[in-house]
Amino acid sequence: MKKLGLIISALCIGFTAIAQDKKGVTIKVTIENVLSDGGTILASLHTADTFMKGNGILDAGAPAKAGEVTISFENVAAGTFAVMVMHDANDNKQMDMEANGMPKENYGTSGEMEAFGPPSFESSKFEVTDEDQEIRIRF
Repeated sequence: MKKLGLIISALCIGFTAIAQDKKGVTIKVTIENVLSDGGTILASLHTADTFMKGNGILDAGAPAKAGEVTISFENVAAGTFAVMVMHDANDNKQMDMEANGMPKENYGTSGEMEAFGPPSFESSKFEVTDEDQEIRIRF
């Protein structure tokens, strides 16, 4: 009986420690209009300093499947961010480009996409406060 009490106490302490580890919110990103299976949907959470410059402050991926794919970023602190996503159809971990500089693979950002030219942080940014958020991005 003593052992059972010790085990239950240890589990309760463990769960309490895990619950206290959460330092931020969850940002759930749903990517709409994924045109095909195969490859990986890559997503990056960016600040103004990292936007369009490589890896984000948090990076995630999920297998591509036609329709919708959901990716989450956990424990995000308050601040101003943007999300960039792309369908890495050939799994080479980079955006493939045409000879004229246009992307070969589908991509999108949070916020409004620019009609011409690359996306900007200003048009893609959103505020993270103390509540979980859901964002939808359409390819």
